[in-house]
Order: sequence, then structure tokens, then C-alpha cells
Amino acid sequence: MQIGTILSSKGSDVLVVAGSASVLEASRLLMSGGVGALVVSVDGVTIDGIVSERDIAHVVARSGAEGLTDTVEQIMSRDVLTCSLDDTIDDLMAVMTQRRVRHLPVVVDGSLAGIVSIGDVVKHRLDELEVETRTLHDYIASGR
Repeated sequence: MQIGTILSSKGSDVLVVAGSASVLEASRLLMSGGVGALVVSVDGVTIDGIVSERDIAHVVARSGAEGLTDTVEQIMSRDVLTCSLDDTIDDLMAVMTQRRVRHLPVVVDGSLAGIVSIGDVVKHRLDELEVETRTLHDYIASGR
């Protein structure tokens, strides 16, 4: 199964934040959007970085409340791993596990096209397993 399948069911909306925004603004956007990471982008197309709840927790642990006035650009991850619509869910699970990341922006022709979280991947995988289980159960029950 490919990443395009996940985006087709969840949608391709991505919450973005400017690098010049404060950490406090980013944390409020995370909360209001109910997401765990924001793509840092000036135009919503190019990816300048990614900032997650973990990044914010680290800056607060280091600097206390003063860290909330830092800019997103100061705390974001600049080396952003991405994926494409053609990548498989199994490949994505491996990358997320090995690289210890929970969110991967989806890029198509060099432009931001969506974002996939570990929660999206797990949900999709559980749905697949449910279908497999139901199919096997029906097969056994039918005696064939």
C-alpha cells in the first residue's frame, strides 16, 4: 500500500508556520489544530523545516517560559525527512522507526503535498489487519 492511499482518506491539508513566528504561537497552532508537528514554510509550498511538540518541550526544559519567545526558526529541525506518494507504508514505518520521527511531509514535484504521522500509518495498518482478519474469518466459516 502506498502513501497516496493515506492522503486520499485523511486529506492533504498541512498546518504550516513561518520561521519568524514565536514558539508560543507555534504551540498554540499545534493545540488548536490537534496535531503534533508543523511544517515550517514561508509560502506553504517549500519546506524550510519542521517543528514538533518535542522541540517545544525541549526549549521549555532548557530555557523555561523564556523559551516561548524564541522563534520557530531557532528550534526547528532543518534536515527534514520527506516521502512521496509512491512510497510504501511499510517503507515509511521503517524510516519512522529507524530515524525516530513521527511526522513526514509528503512532497510531489518538489512541493509540499501533505503530511503523514505515525498515527496515520498505524491507523491504516490496523484497518488493513481488520480486513485481513475478517476475510480469513469468512473463509474459515464458509468451509472453503
